[in-house]
Amino acid sequence: MTRREFLRLLALSGFSLVAPADLLIGSDGTGRKAPKRWAMVVDIFACAKKEGCTECIEACHRVHNVPDMPDAARRIKWIWTSPYHALFPEQPAYMEAFKGRRITALCNHCEDPPCVPVCPTKATFRRDDGIVMMDYHRCIGCRYCMAACPYGARSFNWQDPRPFIHAIDKGYPTRAKGVVEKCSFCDERLARGLLPACVDACKGACLVFGDLNDERSQVVRLLRSRPAIQRKPELGTRPKVFYLLA
Repeated sequence: MTRREFLRLLALSGFSLVAPADLLIGSDGTGRKAPKRWAMVVDIFACAKKEGCTECIEACHRVHNVPDMPDAARRIKWIWTSPYHALFPEQPAYMEAFKGRRITALCNHCEDPPCVPVCPTKATFRRDDGIVMMDYHRCIGCRYCMAACPYGARSFNWQDPRPFIHAIDKGYPTRAKGVVEKCSFCDERLARGLLPACVDACKGACLVFGDLNDERSQVVRLLRSRPAIQRKPELGTRPKVFYLLA
């Protein structure tokens, strides 16, 4: 199926595209420049073409000391790939276009994250720039956040992860048994003016990262010029990971 045919299907079905309100740019209401509002754009077509590519996953997991658990049921993941129909089950009409293809997924860093209010210790919280963070020292392993997250973006350490890390990167802390972890949009790299590791490693331009409050950012230009969707928009969490359709 070509992109033109795919878009025709979208128009006929009333597919839920990103609304202009999600791209609101401007001041904070006082005349001051608005704070940064980080977002990720995933080009579905570009990603699907690089079948079997794991550059972004390997880069992310390497710099964040994500363990390689042999038991799939205990796997720790910050960024991963899933079949299209698993990420967008409410849109089965488009499964044919991506049949057999796997699409990149990660924490959506929601504007209204359901994981935050359920945490009894405030171990998970949302920063002013929109990044949903984890404080590993505050986490008591109750897993309320995992139950609240509708995207399956959090992992729990059922055992000590350190023996399963191939080469520990001393630039990022390791975790312990009984702690939840997830993607952080590479906050430690952003603080140094760097792109997230997954974006930096992606050679196919499948991933684009930037500030939704910056008119000049590539994410804003892409979302204004190309149709995009979010995962489960009907839940009202307002994800900050967008998927380009053409």
